[in-house]
Amino acid sequence: MSRLFNYFKAILPFLKGTPPVGKINFGDLRRLRPISQHFGYERGLPVDRYYIENFLAHQSADIKGRVLEIGDDSYTRHFGEKHVTCSEVLHVKKGNLRATYVGDLINAEQIPSDAFDCLIITQTLHLIYDIRAALSTIYRILRPGGVALVTVPGISQLSVDEWAEYWCWAFTSRSCQFLFQEFFPAEHLQVQSFGNVLSAIAFLEGISAGELSNSELEYHDTCYQMLITIRAVKPEVLP
Repeated sequence: MSRLFNYFKAILPFLKGTPPVGKINFGDLRRLRPISQHFGYERGLPVDRYYIENFLAHQSADIKGRVLEIGDDSYTRHFGEKHVTCSEVLHVKKGNLRATYVGDLINAEQIPSDAFDCLIITQTLHLIYDIRAALSTIYRILRPGGVALVTVPGISQLSVDEWAEYWCWAFTSRSCQFLFQEFFPAEHLQVQSFGNVLSAIAFLEGISAGELSNSELEYHDTCYQMLITIRAVKPEVLP
């Protein structure tokens, strides 16, 4: 009995202000199908893209020189501005007119080693089963001192588009730290999570970022990791 009493005493501060059992108003969220099954694109900027673009904006000084981006070069052009001297694109499928290289990160012998000052790899690694092979390629093709700017999903629905059959993983900041440390020294890594229970629910429902306030988006709770960002730097070659 004393253990149960101590438990309720410990959680009581967290229960204050919450609706009693049976009195929660679910409103528009009491549904078995999401408001949007396409991450909220048709409603505005998806919540994960809000965090991705903020991350790239804060790391824009890294986006310079020779840059490789996955899929297209839209983020390279938007955040690199005049600091990018060469913009290249890796796409897994043929037919992408912007692609400099066709292939994937686990089988990329056509991409030269020690070649890029910056890699922009957003929402890609969860589509690759052999993540370690992809990270090996990322490390190999970076120049010494080069930076990989990577984002991966945490709490997320699975896509229903052309990439649905590729979706393999969801991540946490801890799993990302351990995975990247297998290739990059720990002191060369910055891993951060973004999201909270409200932004995660909004993202799962397909509610756009514009339908939440800045204070709602910018409150970060590590128990609700909606998006994880990684900044990984390849060490300089010692003389």
